Amino acid sequence: MYNVQCTPYKCTAYNDNGGVLVKVDHLNLAKTLDCGQAFRWECIGEGRYHGYYVNRELYISETDDGILFENITEDEFRSVWYDYFDLGTDWGEIRARLSQDPTLKLACEKCEGLRILRQDPWEGLIAFIISQNNNIPRIKSILARLVEHFGGFPTAEELASETVESLQFLHSGYRARYLIDAGKMVSSGEISLEACRKMSYSDAKKELMRICGVGSKVADCTLLYGLGFMEAFPVDVWIKRAVAKYYPDGLPECTKGIEGIAQLFLFDYIRSEET
Repeated sequence: MYNVQCTPYKCTAYNDNGGVLVKVDHLNLAKTLDCGQAFRWECIGEGRYHGYYVNRELYISETDDGILFENITEDEFRSVWYDYFDLGTDWGEIRARLSQDPTLKLACEKCEGLRILRQDPWEGLIAFIISQNNNIPRIKSILARLVEHFGGFPTAEELASETVESLQFLHSGYRARYLIDAGKMVSSGEISLEACRKMSYSDAKKELMRICGVGSKVADCTLLYGLGFMEAFPVDVWIKRAVAKYYPDGLPECTKGIEGIAQLFLFDYIRSEET
C-alpha cells in the first residue's frame, strides 16, 4: 500500500493488485481518449481502454473508486502516466477560468472530464502528419499498420531509411513522403523536437513547418499535444465554424495563454451540438 501526493493538484494513488488507482477530478476517459487528440487508444469495454505511449502499453479503466491504471508499477505511473494524463494540473481551475465566457462555460459543462494529453512529440508529429485530411478510423488503421510493421512505434532513423515504395503497405497516400522527410530531418538533427520546447511559440511553429507536409494545423497539433504549447490553436473546419459562430471578433480574454485548451473544448462542443 502506498500513497502519492500529486502537486500542484492533489490526488491519491495506491497499489491495487498490480496497478495504481488514482482518485482525481475532471478526467473522463471517453471524453479524453475518443476526442481526436490521440489515435492509439481503443475502448475495450464500458469505461475501459487499451492504448500506448510510444511503446509503453496500458490498460486503464474507470471504477467507482477512481481511475485504475492496470498492471503497472508505482515507478511507471510516476515516470510515464502521471504526466501523460496531466495529473499535476488543476483542471478545475482551468474550467473555472474558461467558464468566465458564457459559451465556453457551456462547453466545459458539456465536456466535463475532457483534458489535454501530454503526448510524446515524435509520436504526435507522425500521428498528426497522418491525420491531415483523414478520418479517425483511417488514421488509427494506418498507425496500427505502421506499428505492426516495425514491431513498435518507429524511430526517426527507421522512417528516414524508408522510401515511398517501401511504405506502400501503409496505404497512407501522399503522406508517406512526409513521414520520410520528418524522419530524415529529425534523425539528422536538422530538426530537434526537444529544442523546440525551449523556443517561443512562433519560432517553434516555424521550425516544425520546415518539414515537408507540415502546415499550420499539423504544427499546432504537435506543439499543443506533444510539446506543451498551450497557446497553440489548431484550426480545422469545426474550429473555423465555432470561431465564426461564437467569436467573430476574436477569442475572449479568459483564453489568453491557454487558447489550445479552449480549442479542444470548442471542438468537442460544436461537434456534439451539430452532429
